[in-house]
Amino acid sequence: MSSASPHFRTFRTEIWRLGCGECANQLVELAVVLPILLVLVVGIFDFGQAFTLKQQLNNIAREAARLGSSQPTADLSQTAPPSVKAIRDLIDSDLKASKIDDCGLGDSQSGGRVSRTGTPDQVTWKAVGATCPAGTLTVTIERATSAFSATLNINVVCTHVNIQYPFQWHFNKVIQLIAPGASGTTNPVPGDAVIPNMD
Repeated sequence: MSSASPHFRTFRTEIWRLGCGECANQLVELAVVLPILLVLVVGIFDFGQAFTLKQQLNNIAREAARLGSSQPTADLSQTAPPSVKAIRDLIDSDLKASKIDDCGLGDSQSGGRVSRTGTPDQVTWKAVGATCPAGTLTVTIERATSAFSATLNINVVCTHVNIQYPFQWHFNKVIQLIAPGASGTTNPVPGDAVIPNMD
């Protein structure tokens, strides 16, 4: 028994060392793989959020263009026509209903004012939401723009609504685990719709 005891102790020590070596290897593998896995998961989450936001903005722009297409065009010579304000107000209420930050778009005091730009034949109105933490929300409304229809070979007077919503990527914060010095960016997510005017 006494002669087997030193061999057993040596065997047990070797098994213990082998086990700790495997633990160390597993810890090193985890340290290498975890940041990559985290970047991948956050990237999937971010792109999913951006895609969902784009679909929501397209739906909001489509509904706003549909409203604009049914509005009269007699007030378009004004600096801030009521028909354009109605489109802005609809976009603002739809953003709130979709639980998207409206960035103060409906508040004409803080930045949701409608301003007129463009030439007499191509007039656009812009409303800017100024209180977004990630950037600036911009809504561009063209009430009397011409869209050429290739199938009918005619110009159709349309309402065009474009929404540029600032989106803060979380992916860039996590990528710093792999590439230190990478900075976070904000990219606008667009929503766009064009519908022929009814009048």
